[in-house]
Parts: sequence; C-alpha cells; structure tokens
Amino acid sequence: MAPTTRRQPIPAEIWVLVAAAFLIALGFGIVAPILPQFAKSFDVGVMAASAIVSVFAFVRLVFAPAGGALIGKFGERRIYLWGLSIVALSSALSGLAPDYWTLLLFRGLGGMGSVMFTVSSMGLLVRLSPPAQRGRTASLYGSAFLLGNIFGPILGSALQGLGLRIPFFIYAAAVFASVLVVMIFLRRDTGAPPAAGEAQPKMSLQEAMAMPYYRALLVTGFANGWANFGVRIALLPLMAEAVPRIGAPAAGIALTLFALGNAVTQQATGRLIDKLGRRPFLVLGLGLSALVTLPFGWFDTLIWFFALSTLAGAGAAFIAPASQALLADLIGSNRNGGQALSTFSMATDLGSIAGTLLAGAIADALGFGWAWAATAFVMGAAMVPWFFVKRPRRA
Repeated sequence: MAPTTRRQPIPAEIWVLVAAAFLIALGFGIVAPILPQFAKSFDVGVMAASAIVSVFAFVRLVFAPAGGALIGKFGERRIYLWGLSIVALSSALSGLAPDYWTLLLFRGLGGMGSVMFTVSSMGLLVRLSPPAQRGRTASLYGSAFLLGNIFGPILGSALQGLGLRIPFFIYAAAVFASVLVVMIFLRRDTGAPPAAGEAQPKMSLQEAMAMPYYRALLVTGFANGWANFGVRIALLPLMAEAVPRIGAPAAGIALTLFALGNAVTQQATGRLIDKLGRRPFLVLGLGLSALVTLPFGWFDTLIWFFALSTLAGAGAAFIAPASQALLADLIGSNRNGGQALSTFSMATDLGSIAGTLLAGAIADALGFGWAWAATAFVMGAAMVPWFFVKRPRRA
C-alpha cells in the first residue's frame, strides 16, 4: 500500500523523536548483552534467565490497553515522558537488585513504562509522518534505535570490567537524557491536519480487526516479537556463553552486527517501501529472517555466529518500517488509532513472551539448535497470511 501524495518535508518533531530514540537505544544496547548473564549470576537456569526478558514483555502486554486509554486522556507527549521516566527509574533499581526476584520485579516495572512510551511514540509518528514518506519516517526512527543498538553493545562489552550492575545506571542516565530532549524540543502534542476523506476522529479496534491487512500485521508482529525482541535478546547471550568456540564477549558483538545489518539495509528500505508498497517487503523480510535463523543454533562457530546475526538484521530491516508504514496507512494521519496501535504492540509482546519461554524450554530440553529452528518456523509461518489478503486501494 504505497501513498502517492506529493512529498512533504519531514516535520521537526519527527527529528526530536529520532534523537530521543537514539539515546534510549544506546542505553538499552549497553544492558542487553549482560541482562541474561546478570540474571544467571543469581544461580538460576536458562529458562529463568530468559524470564527476565519475558517479564518485561508480559507487563507491556498486560498494561497496553491501559496505556492506550491514558494516551487518549492525557495526550501522547505527556504519556511519552511519563513512560520514559518509569523506564529510567526501573533501570536504576534493577542495578541495585539484591536477588533474582527483586530484579524480576523491577524489570516488570520497566515494561509498564516501555509500553507507555512506545505506543505514544507510534501515535506521534502516525500523526506527524507525511503520507508519501511514511516508510522513510519509520526507517529514520528505526535507524536511530539501531544506531543506539550498534554502539550500545560495544560500550557494554567495554564496560564489563566494571561489573554487571554499572550498565543499568548508564541506561537510566541515557533515558533521563532523552526525557530532557523531549521536554525541551517537543513542547506540545502536535498532529497532522485532517486529510481529505479521513473524517473519522477515532479508529476502533473492531474496525481495525475487520481489515485483513491489520490481521496479517498482528501475525507479523507476533513473529517479529518472538524472534527479534524475545529469542534473540534472551538466548543469543546464553548460547554464546555456553559454546566455548563462541564465548560470552561475542554476544555484544553479535547484537551489534545484527543492528548494523539492520541499519545499513534500512537506508534503502524506507524509500523502496514508499515507492513499491508494503506487502512485498514484509514477505521478503520474514522469509529472509526465517532462512538465516534456521541454522543459527547448529552453525556454532564464531564466523557463522557473526555472519548469521548480520543477515538476520538485514531481514528485520524490511519488517519494522513496512509494518509501521502500513499501520499509518490504515489508521490515517488525523485519527486516534490508540486501540489499534496498542493491540499491535500487544501482539509483538505476546510473541516475545512466548518466544523467550518456549524457546528457552526447548533449549533446556533439546539444545539451542532446536530453539532457533522453532523460531525460524514461526517467522516462516507469518508469511502465509500475506498471500491471502487482497491488495488494498492506494491512498
């Protein structure tokens, strides 16, 4: 679905969100490689260590409907700032956690803040993005996160000598910095003016669910959450630590290469998605992701560990911006799509929860190879709905 509206300049508010996204991702990138290892330092198994990732997604899932309601009542900007503040506080408290269960509690608190700022930022992007550049805007925003994820793990690996707790405080500082950026440069909730033919002020969830493209997006969000927000974050560091030929320090490098492959590929995908449509790139991204994930757990040498991580990042570069652009197409610039956005976020979080828990259980019982193979199957299965949806009318 590719809009043909005349190209407009990207609003300054988008660049504010992009700058804040970079700071958030930089801090998270520092924490991501050591989070499962920090959990394991409390003498727990692979599944329990993976639960540190899944509890974050679980709280996001549970709190998403309330987050959408809060956005409707207080506005995107205010909820964005509240959410970031909660994430920063949660990170600082996680660094002080004396035991596994306290860490689990504080990570769950972070999930509440996370869904508040992610859904509100999605709402702002939908409202502010020029229709003819929705793919490019989504790529810019995604690239900011990816750049943070590129440099964050490098810094995290360099800081490992300081212990497993210091990165959490750095993450908190980075998120508080992003709060200041938004407070100073995004002073009010601003939205795009109503577009001709889009008079409805609000999209209900029932209306969204009636659209085959939206239902296919939910399946894609579930698979993407399973693979890239769940299994990759939870199992990749644990696999690196468990395989002597790879080693724990390689986890940060592999996550960096994933983000690098994603960022480089996204420089082209945003414009192509605007020019050629959303569906082809969603299918391509899911297929490539499945293909390179399938052998990941068995090709357990350092070279393959790095190469497949980079290619997986390239596959993911097609999924996120095309999904974001298609969501914006379906909702429209002048409509409140909070319910549709929060439900899409819930689908992603549900995939992250299922992926970390089920793949972690498979890894405990059968090994990492079968856990990654199951992940590849989920990504491949998510391609199927896209072959059965009708081509939508061009905006």
